[in-house]
Amino acid sequence: MQRALLIEDNRDIAGMLFDFFECNNMELDYADNGELGLKLALENTFDIILLDLMLPRLDGVTVCQRLRDAGISTPILMLTALDSREDELRGLDVGADDYLTKPFDLDILYARVQALIRRHSGHVSTSVLRYGDISIHLKSGKAYRQEKLLALTPSTFTILKMLVSQAPNLVTKEDIAYQLWQDEKPNNDVLRSHIYQLRSQLDKPFESNILKTQPKIGFYLEVNSDDSPVS
Repeated sequence: MQRALLIEDNRDIAGMLFDFFECNNMELDYADNGELGLKLALENTFDIILLDLMLPRLDGVTVCQRLRDAGISTPILMLTALDSREDELRGLDVGADDYLTKPFDLDILYARVQALIRRHSGHVSTSVLRYGDISIHLKSGKAYRQEKLLALTPSTFTILKMLVSQAPNLVTKEDIAYQLWQDEKPNNDVLRSHIYQLRSQLDKPFESNILKTQPKIGFYLEVNSDDSPVS
């Protein structure tokens, strides 16, 4: 199931979009101000972000710019009542992928959303993710550390991909569980076992440990001081 984040302070629009996306088998998370939206976008993984331009606390342009500065590549579709050329360019200049003016047709919105998700998925599928001495070849489904092939299961590969995509930021246990099992989450021992398997491949054969734990919250990657992240 696709997962979207809506950052919109108009509750009527939010309610309408909740109903619409639910009917189209998409899960929608919601924030009614820019600060909360930024927090959710940084701490979770979404297929797309629907971002209003005029928001309390933090405006949409600032939210978009901070997400891009943090390395978040999730597609962003800006929704706004402002329709001047300058407003559109401001959003696109700071990293928004598309722009839709209110009021909008729901079918057009959905088509734009799906196009952005497909475009982003196609880009990712041909790329290589890197952090420190880790590289993930997404097209082949192989991962390496110091050029050594890691023997990963599909689940541990997914976890490592999430960690590298967000590095050096934290990835929560809840977000990992959602990516692996959606709403059918097993008990904590299953996730703990996957992390143990990943650590046995990612850290144990090497001199330095890169996989770190924040107790009760989640996991993150951290290169040693003598290492340097690779962009």
